[in-house]
Amino acid sequence: RDIYSVGEAEYKRTLSELVELLDIKDIIKTPARQLSLGQRMRCEIAASLIHSPKTLFLDEPTIGLDAVSKLAVRKFIKSINKSRGTTVILTTHDMQDIEAITDRIILIGRGRILLDGPLYELKGKGSEGKTIVIEYSGGGLPEIEGLTAVEDSGSHAKIAVDTALISVSEAIAAISSSVEIIDLSVSGQTVEELVASLYREFRI
Repeated sequence: RDIYSVGEAEYKRTLSELVELLDIKDIIKTPARQLSLGQRMRCEIAASLIHSPKTLFLDEPTIGLDAVSKLAVRKFIKSINKSRGTTVILTTHDMQDIEAITDRIILIGRGRILLDGPLYELKGKGSEGKTIVIEYSGGGLPEIEGLTAVEDSGSHAKIAVDTALISVSEAIAAISSSVEIIDLSVSGQTVEELVASLYREFRI
């Protein structure tokens, strides 16, 4: 409060608001060493907003947090952006953070800005993509142009399909010629898979 010359009345009002929004009333006076990672993160975010900054920089704000704490932090970030007009700039490797929080995305690789635009633009770049999730047995997956194994445990795989190069039915036929498919589902690409495909596109 003293560092940023925040008046006592403003300090109390802001603190009360942050305590309620971040649900930290029961832990606000607890020593940091006794807090869980999620509790400590929420308290640190509150401390960084006491002086009502116009811009807030967050580096991996949900890393290591449990599901409940992640949801609380994401909800709060959106709340202060809308209610206070606070600009929030965050770095994250969690694609669920991107989908839940952001309107604008900057994708950086090798010191260059590869993409700068709204979330729908990123999704639009993957509009030709589908994802096949299979449970299988009997050997390894074939290497086929247009198919990328995003995950593969040897019995369960998530495969990104570039439908500009190969259709879903052709992909399934090609896969089933090499392995026995036990279960299968097809869906649109997730943001994580879209980002992975962009990195491959830009050879990052």
